[in-house]
Amino acid sequence: MPRWKKFLYTLLITVAAVAAGWFGWSLLMKPDTCTDGIERIGGECIGVDGEGYDFGTPEISAVARAIAEENRKIEGQPHVTVAMMLPLQSDKPALRRQMRSDLQGAYLGQLQANEGEGEPPKIRLVLANPGRDYRQQAKVVDTLLRMAASPEDRLRAVTGFNLSLDSTEDAVRRLTDHKVPVLASRISGDQIANQDGADGMAKPRFPGLARIIPTNGDAAQALADFNGDRGRENRKTVLVHDTRPDNYNESLAKAFSGIEEKGPPGPAPMPFESPAIDEAGSTGNQFTQIANNICDSDADTVYFAGRTLHLRIFALKLAQVGCENRHYTIVSGSDAASLRQDMKEKDWEQLRGTDGKARVTVQYAAPAHPEAWTTELADWTRSWQRTHHRRPTANELPQYLTEPKAALDGLRNLIESTRRQGVDLGSTPDLEDSRTMLVHDGLVTIGTALHQMQSGNAEAVPRLEDVGREWSQLQSRHRVHGTSGLICLTSGGNAYDKPVAVVELDPGQQSGRGKLKFVGLGWPTGREQPKNCVIPSRTP
Repeated sequence: MPRWKKFLYTLLITVAAVAAGWFGWSLLMKPDTCTDGIERIGGECIGVDGEGYDFGTPEISAVARAIAEENRKIEGQPHVTVAMMLPLQSDKPALRRQMRSDLQGAYLGQLQANEGEGEPPKIRLVLANPGRDYRQQAKVVDTLLRMAASPEDRLRAVTGFNLSLDSTEDAVRRLTDHKVPVLASRISGDQIANQDGADGMAKPRFPGLARIIPTNGDAAQALADFNGDRGRENRKTVLVHDTRPDNYNESLAKAFSGIEEKGPPGPAPMPFESPAIDEAGSTGNQFTQIANNICDSDADTVYFAGRTLHLRIFALKLAQVGCENRHYTIVSGSDAASLRQDMKEKDWEQLRGTDGKARVTVQYAAPAHPEAWTTELADWTRSWQRTHHRRPTANELPQYLTEPKAALDGLRNLIESTRRQGVDLGSTPDLEDSRTMLVHDGLVTIGTALHQMQSGNAEAVPRLEDVGREWSQLQSRHRVHGTSGLICLTSGGNAYDKPVAVVELDPGQQSGRGKLKFVGLGWPTGREQPKNCVIPSRTP
């Protein structure tokens, strides 16, 4: 064979080998995907999608498709993108139902924000799954930052955020450091919040962060205000708290420790340690010991700083121990809003005891409750009539009750409207656990900020930093009529004097599921929001 042929064959073989090697290497290095743009990492589907993908969670399939359909409707109109970021996979049915409630609220809020004619920009909503406990948040934040810089995506806000964790804080910090506005609708940990400075001169840790839910500190103050007339004595209260690192648990324990009560001191705080938010571990064994120790004290009120899964186990253990037929009240934070969904028939029987009398009642500061405004307005009206001997006029009714009630009526009408139109959301939205209400209010707040900034050219897109600066303007005349209460944001982006709904989970005295009873409103400042929600100056 001529030398040139040998050289040509050798060259061709070499090229083929290199090509085969490159092809094989590319296959090995190609990321495993769940669907286009969604990477499979550690068995979870991580990424961002607005086309109806359900991330392997069938409970959210219908509402994900509904969101995608709304996205398609506004494609040809001036719009920006808003991302809903929260874990969207779980092997626990109760958590999957909670995800559905969150996304139902997001969809309904998107609908309301998009309903006005001649009010650009519309909201294109995408779902962002950061994985369990936000462990893969860094990859998702990378994607969101690219979307914020993209002239096609035009990401202008990120919302959601349902767990107060270090990984959540990392995600919020990185987004806000890159000027991406964040509106947290359901994280109550004090660590993920800006401090309001004297006379409104705030130095934000997270520039561009807004929150529409009271912090754990505010919720504890509201509970203390609500229970002030009950005269709780120090010796009759005890703190039980989870020592596992968790912003929610830590800030709630600190807030409960700061409640001032009269009389001599009660039992020392009683710690326990859980393995994870959604794992029981040995907490049942720890709670048996803690319950016995509480039984030997004078305490009849337990401040519980822990997650819902562990709260349920603790309540059952406290009822099981017996404690000479004493009745206990457990007081906890906003995470307890999901407790009733986790209760089984036998759980209610255990809380009642063999004699049918309630042994344990759980009271918590819910961020919202669907009965709050009607109940409070009726009580206020009765009090007015006793004083003035006539019914109040519409102008005399307190706006801090009437405006949220009107907003909640509007949400109920919107739910009914979607039902009549045949929109499948997977289930009828259940407002009782407050999730749908809070997330809905978050999208409405974002829509309000976007609409107030937009003027002139409908195609113009607000800048990221302008959206973040707009949060503090949402007060007074521009207050947001939320279903969870009036949303009036301070210079630090915090909801001023946002009320909490004090709710009790009462097992009752008869068989069947217990009742979730709205008890009243608590206010962090000790009194209701001022007229027109004008935020007062805070002098040192």
